[in-house]
Parts: sequence; C-alpha cells; structure tokens
Amino acid sequence: MDTALEDRVVLVTGASTGIGAATARAYGQEGALVALTYRNNPEKAEKVVSGIEGAGGRALAVRLDLEDLSTVEEAVDTVVQQWGGIDVLVANAVRWGGDGPPDPSIRFEDVPLEEWQAMIGANLIGAAAQVRAVLSSMRARGWGRIVLISSSVAEEGLPGPGPYGTAKSGLHGLARSLAWEAGRDGILVNVVAPGFTLTDSRPPLPAFITDKLAAGTPTRRLSDADDVARLVLFLGSGANGNLTGEVVRDGSSAARAPPRRSVTP
Repeated sequence: MDTALEDRVVLVTGASTGIGAATARAYGQEGALVALTYRNNPEKAEKVVSGIEGAGGRALAVRLDLEDLSTVEEAVDTVVQQWGGIDVLVANAVRWGGDGPPDPSIRFEDVPLEEWQAMIGANLIGAAAQVRAVLSSMRARGWGRIVLISSSVAEEGLPGPGPYGTAKSGLHGLARSLAWEAGRDGILVNVVAPGFTLTDSRPPLPAFITDKLAAGTPTRRLSDADDVARLVLFLGSGANGNLTGEVVRDGSSAARAPPRRSVTP
C-alpha cells in the first residue's frame, strides 16, 4: 500500500502517550515529518520524538493545551515555520477533566454546567480550532487529510460521562459538514471512534475484566494502540483516495469500560 506520506507534514495532537504516540510513530515510519503535541509532559513527548528519530524519521514536539485555544494557533505556527505547511491533522488531544475518564457513578443532574462548558469547549470547540488552524495550509497545497479521534461512547453511551460523550458525538457532525465544505479543495475528513483500547496510558486491568470486554467484541479481542494507529494512518494518507465524512469504528467498539465500583471477580 502506497501511503504517499514521504515528506508530508503531519500534526498529531495529544501524542505523548497512548493512541497519539502510536499514531505519531506510524506516520514517522512512513517517511512523514511528524509534529506531536503535549500539554504538560514534555519529557514523554520528547521520548516519542527520540524514538521516531532513532528509527530514521523526523519529528518535533510542541505544546498544545485544549483549555487555552491560543496554544492551538501557536503550535500550528511553529510547525508551519519549521516545515512550511501541514498536510495531515490527527486531532487526538482530549480533555478528560480531573485525573482521568469521568466517573460513571456520577448522576447526570450532579454534573455542574461549568463542566459541560469546559468539556465541550475543549473537546469539540478545541477540535474545531485545530481544524481551523490548519485548513489554510491544506487549501494552499490542494491536498489534506483530517482525522478526528472520537470514542465509541459517543454512539453507545456509558453511565456518567454525559459531557464527554456529547462533545465527542459533535465531532461526527463536524466531519460530515467539513467533508462537503473542504472536499472541493482535495481535503478528506473522517472520524475514528475507538472502543475500549489497551494503551500505555491506561492503568492495567485484571484479566477477568479484559477477557469479559474482549468477549463482547466481534473479533473476541481488544484493540491496542497500534491497531488504532494503523487505521488512522490509512485515513490520513494518500492511500485514502476518496473516503470522507465517515465515522470508522475499530473492532473494540462494542466493548465498554466497566463502571467503577461495580465489577467484581
């Protein structure tokens, strides 16, 4: 498969760990110039950069904070100054709030409206800001690929994280609208909606939990970060010739993370 990514400039946001890091490495292996962003852990981001460069690729790390949208423009400007433009955007950065995914035990009416504003502002408007910042570069080149990273929670739901699922579902409408608006300029826009994915950024779970989750998937196994990264790589490459405006689900999409405090051996 010819990805046509040699010397293409790729921006992967939220790429110091997990799916983002795996995606950055995948693009680096295809000869792309990879810019990856971090929010508060430059050391982990630089480790990913070193890995890409150690394998013969080219990469740089820049800071981006979804709660400070001025950093989106700053990150894009840094990449454009370094490499002349941006061909591919993988909008993977996410704001969980707190120390991780929302607590499923919290009732809908107990979630403050301020949390709704913060979650949607970061995860939906933040994604739109990333797209907005790269579009002029892609239009000028007459070619572009945008991949928005959503979640199976957007379609399947999960007890508790109403603001998160709502923000992620908004990416589906964003992609569909943008596909029509940007397609005439050679820009393809799609969404990847991973299910429960095994990554280095997720705390280890007991085997009885992961086995149960895997049993609920079509393939009877959970995806890892590299599985999702390969899907993102295809959608954000020249191998994707005309697929746009779609939501693509990986094989873990039927697996739901167990609610906290409710799973027992």
